[in-house]
Order: sequence, then structure tokens, then C-alpha cells
Amino acid sequence: MAVDRGLLDLDAPVRRYWPEFAQNGKEDALVSMMLDHSVGLPGIRAQLKDGAACDYEYMVEQLQAEAPFWKPGTRHGYHGLTSAWTVGEMVHRSTGKRLGEFFAEEIAKPLGIDFWIGLPEEIEPRLSKIIPGTRDPRSRISIAMETDPMGPAARFVLNTGNFNANDRRVRAAEIGSAAGVSNARGLAELYNPLANQGQAKGVSLVGTESLRRMSSVSVASHEDATLMVPTRFSLGFMKSVDNRALSNSTNCSMILSEDAFGHVGAGGSIGFASPDAKMSFGYAMNRQGEGVLMNDRGQSLIDAAYRSLQ
Repeated sequence: MAVDRGLLDLDAPVRRYWPEFAQNGKEDALVSMMLDHSVGLPGIRAQLKDGAACDYEYMVEQLQAEAPFWKPGTRHGYHGLTSAWTVGEMVHRSTGKRLGEFFAEEIAKPLGIDFWIGLPEEIEPRLSKIIPGTRDPRSRISIAMETDPMGPAARFVLNTGNFNANDRRVRAAEIGSAAGVSNARGLAELYNPLANQGQAKGVSLVGTESLRRMSSVSVASHEDATLMVPTRFSLGFMKSVDNRALSNSTNCSMILSEDAFGHVGAGGSIGFASPDAKMSFGYAMNRQGEGVLMNDRGQSLIDAAYRSLQ
């Protein structure tokens, strides 16, 4: 939306908007690299303070000072937590609004959806408690964490400042990558405009060129530096990936049509848009499943949705 409005240039260096970011090997990083997980900051090496994710300014300072795990743009690895600030600060610096405020005013309220990035306290009684899933010690990401405790996978999973999705502090904070609060209907309605040429309910979110970027693969590799399985990303979204034939990769796939784009959530939730089918989809649960992408509960519903279109 910021790009559509001429406020942000995807091909510009990050330093144009966030000068303090241009240090320790990140001087030439581009805005697009913040969106496709190739900027090299999937985690922080130094131990984060307790509650770090709830302190926006603190995390911005940590990330602008951090040296990347690889030269920006040369590979990619899922920025599962840190994209709250790599992407969030691009929104902040270009629009003048923090992500939670921008999302509420420009997206959630106009579309009339139950969705918050920074949950008001009065909504708390409606919430279900998250029941965490377990991690398979034989999985590729678990092996990588054990082999290299200071590598991208380990720092992504283990160095979160004791992030807890059931903590009121977390839900109140503007953590765009990991603490959005909604339900399946809210997810589906969020993606509804993106499945229908950028517009729904009289609200226009983005234009044709932005939709093309959202659905086009920006990066892909045989080994995501963080998740340790093949992944594909467009600018801001995950793309379909089928890893079922790989060893030690149970629940590490997300199988959609090639036009579709969206995002998996921890434990196997998902929201996506399929423009060719004019279909948006949302699935959420509070008992998380194993794996780093979809599990059978959510994938079976996706498969059924596609079959119903035939």
C-alpha cells in the first residue's frame, strides 16, 4: 500500500528511509530484501532481554546494529520474528505510522474485520489460549539448532526474549510477524480484496502491479537458511512449496495453486488468496501442530476448498 501511494520504493536502499540501518554489512540492503527474507537478519546473536519483542524501539536498535548472517540478497532465510521490525519499520518510516496503527486505520476498520496488531484489552475475554506444539528432535531445523547454536535457525527459535503468545504484553504490542490476533473468518476476509483484483466491500487496498508482486516468486532455494527446508517467497508472502518427498521434513509443506500467495502461522494456521479462483481462505486453531509449515489438519481443508471449485 505504501508503494502504491508512492511513499516507498522497493528498489531503493533501506538507508533512504532508515539511515541507521546502514551499518555492519547492511549498507547496500534494498527495501525488497526486507520483504522477501533475504536481508540476512532472521535472528539476533546477543541474548535479548526478557520481553524484548514487546519493546519496539529496543528491537529496532538491535536490528539496525546487527551484522547480517549473510550478505543481503545472496540467500534467504525466514525472518519469522524479526520481520515485525524489518518490515514494520519500512511501514513506519514511509507512512509515519507504526504498523498496528496503519493496519487498524487502513485495513481492518475499512474492511470491518476482527483483526488486531496490538490487541485492545477489552477484547481479551474473547481469546482462546494457545496450546504450543512440540518440536521433532529429528527434524532438519532441530538438527541445525543443535549443530550450530549461534546459527540462523537456533537464534530464530531460541533467542526471542521469552516470547509467549499467551502473554498479555505480547498481544498488546505491535508485533506484526507473530502477534496478530484474529480468527479464520478474519483471515479469509483480510485476503478477500487480494483475491479480487485488490478490492472488496468498496475498499481498495492495492493496484494491479502490487498484486503481481505479491503473487510472483521473489526468492526460492533448496534450503531456507532458517527453516532448513526448501521455501519460496514473494514480496511479503509465502508461495506454495511441496517438501513431502524430503526426509526429516514432516509438516514442512504448504501446497496451494501456483497463483496463490499467503502465509502460514505457527502450528499450522494459514491465510491466503487465490486470484485465479477469486478465493480467499483462512484457517486458525489454538492447539498448535508440529512442523514448520502446514500439517494435515489445515492442508486437508485447503485441499477440500480447491476440490469444491471443480
